[in-house]
Amino acid sequence: MTLSFWVICLIVSLISFALAGVSGIFLVPFLHRIKFGQPIKTEDGPQWHAKKQGTPTMGGFMFIISSVLTAVGGYWVFRMRGGVDTTDKETLNCFYRMMSVVVFSMLCGSLGFIDDYIKVARKNNDGLTPCQKMALQLLFSVGFLFAIWKFGDTSTKIDLGFAETPSLGVFYYILMIPVMIYLTNAVNLTDGIDGLCGSVTFVAMLVYTICCAIIKEYEMSLLTMALAGGCLGFLIWNLNPAKCFMGDTGSMYLGAAVTGVGLVLHNHLLMLLVSMVYVLEALSVVIQVSYFKYTKKKTGEGKRIFKMTPIHHHFEMSGFSEYKIVVTFSLTGMIFGILGIITLLAFI
Repeated sequence: MTLSFWVICLIVSLISFALAGVSGIFLVPFLHRIKFGQPIKTEDGPQWHAKKQGTPTMGGFMFIISSVLTAVGGYWVFRMRGGVDTTDKETLNCFYRMMSVVVFSMLCGSLGFIDDYIKVARKNNDGLTPCQKMALQLLFSVGFLFAIWKFGDTSTKIDLGFAETPSLGVFYYILMIPVMIYLTNAVNLTDGIDGLCGSVTFVAMLVYTICCAIIKEYEMSLLTMALAGGCLGFLIWNLNPAKCFMGDTGSMYLGAAVTGVGLVLHNHLLMLLVSMVYVLEALSVVIQVSYFKYTKKKTGEGKRIFKMTPIHHHFEMSGFSEYKIVVTFSLTGMIFGILGIITLLAFI
């Protein structure tokens, strides 16, 4: 790909960063004015999180708007400069796959917005029911998988880098649906302390950008760079002490984006490694709940492995500052991301 394309990617990222950061100047006071503050349930986190009660939520709109506008705008600038062969079906399909990720992410972000709105309206942490969320996520996941199949990703093999499974046919899609739902919700669970989800996702999108370049999914690079810039701009408002939370509006959008990009790249080992922090966050909850139920059934008293889950709260209860957790988890994500890049280069 030409140098001009990567210049456009860099500009896309910078504009997305600026749009997200500047939009907070207007969005945060507006959210304060309409009293869209985050309800805090202390049983869902350490007791000292109660002081965060009322911090504006739904700040995810900052990077949602910035990433969508700049990714799509960047593509059309590149196209108008003659960088896209509009007569080539596969080239256009790459753009349509990128747009499938955008639409899927926006739908999940809309689901998060509804959940946030109900929480704010009721002034508690009870939004949509798990069944309602699951049903809509199932619908969105099926639609996304159909879209990328329609736009050229017809492979039903699971790519582990060093090996591929045989074609699984329809069972591939049946298997990918729970993976998508798990990973989207895992990103949502990671949004538990100031700056954590935005920082980890910033790292994930930078890694994805490198991987897109390696396997020549250039159009997807525009989206990953836009998301990286948007997350960085949002962190101006979200780093400890947070002036605004992304809410489920933002975390569900990012969860869908991380999942969608991974599936479009069609390297499942890479997606697992890039998403490892999110995977471990959700896994800690599964382990905690399963062990508690097992010990309660066996002994009559439920026991816990972690002090609190998701696991970032365990570290917080162990004396780690929020800043230290953000740095540690982001570095962990970077290490796994670099490992993903290495495996991609080794088995390409």
